[in-house]
Amino acid sequence: MPSTFAHEFKTPTFKAKVAFRTGLFINGQFVDGSDNTTIDSNGKVITSVSEGTAKDVDLAVEAANEAFDTTWGLHAPGTQHSILMSKLAALMEKNADELATLEALDNGKTFNWARNADVAGSIDCICYYAGWANKVTGQVQEITEDKLTYARHEPIGVVCHALTLRFAVLMMAWKLGPALACGNTVVLKPSEFTPLTAIRMCHLVNEASFPPGVVNVLSGYGNTIEKVACTGSTLVGRKIMEAAAKSNLKNVTLELGGKSPNIIFDDVDIEQAANWAAFGIFWNHGQTCCAGSRIFVQEGIHDEFLKRFTEKNSLGPQVSEIQFNRIMSYIVSGKAVGAKVEIGGERLGSEGFIRPTIFTNVDPSMKIVQEEIFGPVGVVIKFKDEEDVIKQANDTNLNRAINTAPRLKVGTAWINCVNSLHSNVPFGGFEQSGIAMPGPVLAQAIPGSLLDDEKDQDEDDIAPLTPLSTARKTRTNTSIKTKFAKEEKTPARPPTAEAVPFMSPEPSPPPVKTTVPFPFTEHTM
Repeated sequence: MPSTFAHEFKTPTFKAKVAFRTGLFINGQFVDGSDNTTIDSNGKVITSVSEGTAKDVDLAVEAANEAFDTTWGLHAPGTQHSILMSKLAALMEKNADELATLEALDNGKTFNWARNADVAGSIDCICYYAGWANKVTGQVQEITEDKLTYARHEPIGVVCHALTLRFAVLMMAWKLGPALACGNTVVLKPSEFTPLTAIRMCHLVNEASFPPGVVNVLSGYGNTIEKVACTGSTLVGRKIMEAAAKSNLKNVTLELGGKSPNIIFDDVDIEQAANWAAFGIFWNHGQTCCAGSRIFVQEGIHDEFLKRFTEKNSLGPQVSEIQFNRIMSYIVSGKAVGAKVEIGGERLGSEGFIRPTIFTNVDPSMKIVQEEIFGPVGVVIKFKDEEDVIKQANDTNLNRAINTAPRLKVGTAWINCVNSLHSNVPFGGFEQSGIAMPGPVLAQAIPGSLLDDEKDQDEDDIAPLTPLSTARKTRTNTSIKTKFAKEEKTPARPPTAEAVPFMSPEPSPPPVKTTVPFPFTEHTM
């Protein structure tokens, strides 16, 4: 009999008794792993979670294939896919506080961030794809007067998803949404460090009345699958590509690590830029693939920016002891090669906290500049002009930013904002940061910026949204339609509920001088 997680929460934000089974979810039932083993934590024990093995993977894939061949895929109309996904989204909304509390407990983030960003974004994603599920259509072409051809989009089959440790419930929604909408069945593996919300979601899947075998979830350390999607490190992505090539040439989608440049020109509002830069590197304690960890600042404002930027930081625990030690090794490496620690550079207490750390006096050869750290560690680098920063950034006024963005070798560029995610906009990376555009992607490439201060794009400039076709290289540039230029009479609006991704909609406050962005209002050192 699988273990049960039971806890009575008595916090200011959530008060309730929660209990649910933590077994493997195969064919609509919660079961123990074949070897009856559990996953152990390397920190404080929250609960026991059944460990899946190779035998359990076979059972899950078998159940997924059976469901695909009988009750899902082309055997259920898109309308049914849409109805069940909408029911799942409604149940997520009903249980949003519980999901947020589990995410905070499992991941170490604050309840408000988990509720207003992770869970809200997950619900939005499932709702979005529910709307697409009954709109998957083919195409008929008249070749000659007496000949017609038609093409149809068909589901792939069993899709395997491996989730990263960060944003557990959000990553699950990003994987489930497009797969289920297009009629695929799913075998999903959450991170062994953060499996609780994925397991709780399985209870909601049953409550929404999905046929058994459509969704299967196996927690653990490590038949026929037609597609593999993974959110994780570049190293793991390489191994998945190798395994896919050696088996049946599976279709692979990878959303991998990054070392994102955050470029700050000398015509910005420095206070606003400092707010966004802090949000870009310290959000989720630095544990995000799109963290703006290389902060390039034009030399004319470098010193003033650095002064303001180092006054803004946010604190939270790392997700595991392994990750904590990895981050600390990078900090030690930076110090050893002569980088200057402006703030932080050390642990705080004994329970997995690292002081937000900023290095200066760095050069491109240093590991802290070249490699993804996946923690609250960034570097500030001075640059002279546009050519200089493009060269440095590619070594791993709004028009000025829009002209710069396409020259960067990145999949997503944010202008006057960071971490601005939307369910109908592609998200992903180029080259070693990923293949295809995983996450909430139903769009072909959208040329240029989503918002253009000089003029709105013509409708003809926007590629049509289609659920099954994405450009081989999709680039999205998102900009806030308010300049940060120093000469503006009305101050630009700082990051608020309107700008920060997935925050609950609230009336926008009037323009103000400058305030600290949302994630730094409650937990500022």
